[in-house]
Amino acid sequence: MLPWVVRRTRLPLLCLRCVDCRSESATTGAGRFRVNANGKLLDVWLLVRCVSCDRTSKLTVHERVPVGSLDPARLHGYHVNDPGLVAVTLLDPLLLRRHRCALDWSDAWELVAAPVVPGLEWPVRVAVVFEDPVPVRPERLIARGLGISRGAVLRRVKCAIPLRRTTCSGFAFTVLAGD
Repeated sequence: MLPWVVRRTRLPLLCLRCVDCRSESATTGAGRFRVNANGKLLDVWLLVRCVSCDRTSKLTVHERVPVGSLDPARLHGYHVNDPGLVAVTLLDPLLLRRHRCALDWSDAWELVAAPVVPGLEWPVRVAVVFEDPVPVRPERLIARGLGISRGAVLRRVKCAIPLRRTTCSGFAFTVLAGD
């Protein structure tokens, strides 16, 4: 069984309308949080920048939470702008739903695929693993990995999941011998 891995190369863009220029893309850049204390309560925001006009906006991560209710390691991560915590926060589906935005994964991921050698015995089994929840259509992913057309993928690939429906979880498929 050949292993394929889908991993992100950078953080995805946010599909979020800018209030100044009406552009629909924002980025977290290097990733920064803003933490504001109001007595014993904290507000935490993830700062995002418009791709077109460079305006900074805030996405609320925590609002008016008691200091003691946050994990100390997580609170420290907010203070030092931990890149891992920025990624986890940005990929959180609850945060995206709360702010009515989506992620644009265009050019933000890569496929690390073991090549199919010509002398390999057919049929070939391939297992795809996702390191991050990158939404891709299996048909396009397989076409890119094997270097064949999407029509050939539909003819030569047997898979338990629908090939034309977007997925972001691992799957396996079998490639049959070519014509």
